[in-house]
Amino acid sequence: GQPTPETHPELLEAGEIMPGISAAEFHQRRKSLMSILPRNSLVAIGSAPIKTMSDIIPYPYRPDSDYLYYTGCQQPGGIAVIKANGDLCMFVSDPDPERSVWDGTLADKEAALSVFHANETYTIAEIPKYFGEMVKYASGVYCNENILSPTFRKVSKIQEAFEQNKLRSLSPHSSQIRVVKSPAEISLMKRVADISSQAFIQTIKTSKHWPHEHLLAATIEYESKIRGAQRMAFPPVVGSGANASVIHYSRNDQRIREGDLVLMDAGCELHGYVSDITRTWPPCGSFSPAQREIYEIVLSTMNECFKLCHPGANLLQIHSHSMQLLSKALIGLGIKGQGHSPPDVGKFNPTAIGHYLGMDVHDSGGVSRGESLRPGMVLAIEPGLYFPKDADVPDRYRGIGIRIEDEVLITDSGYEVIICFLACGSKLTLSRCPPRFFQRPFRKR
Repeated sequence: GQPTPETHPELLEAGEIMPGISAAEFHQRRKSLMSILPRNSLVAIGSAPIKTMSDIIPYPYRPDSDYLYYTGCQQPGGIAVIKANGDLCMFVSDPDPERSVWDGTLADKEAALSVFHANETYTIAEIPKYFGEMVKYASGVYCNENILSPTFRKVSKIQEAFEQNKLRSLSPHSSQIRVVKSPAEISLMKRVADISSQAFIQTIKTSKHWPHEHLLAATIEYESKIRGAQRMAFPPVVGSGANASVIHYSRNDQRIREGDLVLMDAGCELHGYVSDITRTWPPCGSFSPAQREIYEIVLSTMNECFKLCHPGANLLQIHSHSMQLLSKALIGLGIKGQGHSPPDVGKFNPTAIGHYLGMDVHDSGGVSRGESLRPGMVLAIEPGLYFPKDADVPDRYRGIGIRIEDEVLITDSGYEVIICFLACGSKLTLSRCPPRFFQRPFRKR
């Protein structure tokens, strides 16, 4: 089964379904969702399927974010149905004593009522009888993509709803609810940011003695997990030298040469919420003059973008501002476009300035980047400049890739950076960083 206050009192307090998040909050989430949907709507959310890496060897299971957000259930094989009044009906896996010998027991009908506080509960086999009646009177069925997966699509009543053109995408509506975090969610996000911060600090400290990308990738994962992270949020990016100019470089198989920078983009997950941090540093202890120029431009751009992180602004405005700053900086470096035109900034910074963050690294995908920021939103702000070895730039900048990424919480009065350690200015070598840079403690619950 799933951890409960009775089985894991060190993890959960009475009344909680997930650490720090109460049953009452899950109920409020469901009510909030239904309040923005058309009258007599029905929501059907399928759990994520089990995925295999080869033959019968499964990948570690990661719940569907919407399913987890509205139920707290971390297990596969179920469907959550939310009725117009916010009541929860859970369809759970049929009992399989033989399978439980191999995989352990899954939440049953009793657990759906006692652990997840469902108002009704049935087995998957009972969907034709009960789900069919619910769909009959619904104006529309808002569902996630898992409902249409082979696991659930074969269920006749779901197929009928599909054929009746009653199915609607849940994502745009759920994203609007999930994008603003509750105090409990913010607390969890600060905790997972602290874990990543401490893991980065330890990795940076050891990087001079472990001059290989794969060793640093292993270190960040180890340091994250011994602090409580359940998994990495995504495969770590550890690019040294020119590899740092590849945005999502993940081979992590090259030896780090003396004088090269390392760009590390990594994050981890704690109780369903993720972190996302990027730092670029010189394992040898100091930047070259050219590296220092680029680093200071990226750091200055990030600090200027922070000033636009406040209620009423939006990610599109922040991105536009960042591109203007980088364009001016590139001209200052002697980098120009064709003829007398300004440089093509997108060529050296092809990414957006940031994204929403929460249960997913790119959270709330249904929310436009042009939507006004509100208190409780969490953003990742990540300016960068990337110069491949064959880039049409002065020789001294070729092969340099630098990105800095911090997490920002939008508050009533502006913003709060929730990463536990600041990106040091390039004039501070690693050996000269102040003691607090390495010793700041992470929050404990």
